Amino acid sequence: MTERKEAWFRILVLVVSGIIILLWGALIRFVFLIHWIYVVFRGRRSRKLAEFCEIWNTQFYVLLRYLTFVSNERPFPFRNLTKSFSKFK
Repeated sequence: MTERKEAWFRILVLVVSGIIILLWGALIRFVFLIHWIYVVFRGRRSRKLAEFCEIWNTQFYVLLRYLTFVSNERPFPFRNLTKSFSKFK
């Protein structure tokens, strides 16, 4: 794909991935509150909740790197999330 076509394709990626990341981010804010309450009352962190939030952080970072032409690694859903999940198993 030429650089010009790639630049136009990144606009499509921004729209699709941006909507997903935005909605997922709203869920992350809710999970953050639940996790904070969990830590206050249980006295320890939940590894699963922290890992879920970390996957969002990673995908947001991948999206920013892709949109700013720092990387050619496409974000979710144009790339499988299994790479993100595999490091937490």
